[in-house]
Amino acid sequence: MLTPNQAQERAHDIVRRATAAGADAADAVFAADASSEVSVRLGKLEDVGRSEAEELGLRVFVGQRSASVSTSDLSSQAMDALVERAVAMAREAPEDQWAGLAPEERLMHGAAPLLDLADDGAVTPAELRELASQAEEAARAVPGVTNSEGGGAGASSSVWALATSHGFAGAYATTGYSVSASVIAGEGGGMQRDYAFHSARHRQRLDAPHEIGRRAGERAVARLNPGRVASGAVPVVFDPRVGSSLLGHLAGAISGQAITRKTSFLLDAMGTEVFAPGVTICDDPHRPHGLRSRPFDGEGLPVSPCSIIENGMLETWLLDSASARQLGLEPTGHAARGVNGAPGVTTSNLFMQTGHVPVATLIADIVLGVYVTELIGQGVNPVTGDYSRGAAGFLIENGEITRPVAEFTIAGNLRDMFRSLVPANDLAFRYGINVPTIRVDGMTVAGG
Repeated sequence: MLTPNQAQERAHDIVRRATAAGADAADAVFAADASSEVSVRLGKLEDVGRSEAEELGLRVFVGQRSASVSTSDLSSQAMDALVERAVAMAREAPEDQWAGLAPEERLMHGAAPLLDLADDGAVTPAELRELASQAEEAARAVPGVTNSEGGGAGASSSVWALATSHGFAGAYATTGYSVSASVIAGEGGGMQRDYAFHSARHRQRLDAPHEIGRRAGERAVARLNPGRVASGAVPVVFDPRVGSSLLGHLAGAISGQAITRKTSFLLDAMGTEVFAPGVTICDDPHRPHGLRSRPFDGEGLPVSPCSIIENGMLETWLLDSASARQLGLEPTGHAARGVNGAPGVTTSNLFMQTGHVPVATLIADIVLGVYVTELIGQGVNPVTGDYSRGAAGFLIENGEITRPVAEFTIAGNLRDMFRSLVPANDLAFRYGINVPTIRVDGMTVAGG
């Protein structure tokens, strides 16, 4: 695999070719990755996989017309043909008054922040198999586990580079490691499945595989013999594994594209109280070895930690340059870029700050409610905020999490849910989006 410096030069080279061929402006992305995966089932090796890829994407501008092309053929002859095709396509494209490179004066200059996103350790397939086997063995050892969907382990490395014709060139490397287990408890029609996994940038930061397996087994067993929940309006408590999806809905609603197209339930919410006072939601691209950390955004702008929600108030949209121009604002450093097409937006390490009460206190006054550990389906309307998802989890009775329940639906509206949301104090950084345990009162639960 190329080094970051070599990847940066690849991207810079095709930008030079594009401007020499008649493009008024251009930017290019080079992305390369290599990954290995091993899976086992019932103690036996089931699959070994290895993949490697290198791709280059080019975007060119001729006036206010643009075109994007990509290729995995990185020969010099292929680069020349790619450039020629891209410029010809741009000359025939419709004009877009908002498209263009990021403002030159906003580009990141100087040394990129050191985020410790890659280690230098190599992992052999044999080592991955051992990690996967340990996770599955620990899961199967939990009393009540009767079958396995398998254990898995993987390792990957990647390099990403961006260059523009108006003065930016940068690149960075990342590594990733993961271990998972998925098992089945019970027999016949009463079987229940659950899983556990962990991912980290550095191998030494992975949870021990036997801990991951044990969690998977205990979760599956805990779901055995689920009952039904009565329909009604009750408090719903979201486990952190699924509560993070609420922040995903928030990010989609405040993205530049949703605002410019007027397809967001938060269209007029800037500067207003969207969450309850005390709720703060942050985005931190500089988190050391974070799963979504990055030194610059997809247009070459610097990135920095920010509060999206501050004490309940919506503080910012998520804007790339095109949506910022359309709204008469400045880009926010949230642009995301793949090898194909124009930039979009994304968050980095998005998280809700920890609350002030333990989980036990959060649920202590709930006479009847549900603790949700699984969400099913995609029943969310981004325009209206209407929310309806299938769910499974546990009943909360008189302040205690008691028996498993399944096949019910939770429903509400995201505006109301956000305003009534209360976080516990158990925030842990384990995923790309992280939240503590979350309580939302007044949701409608429909039992099966």
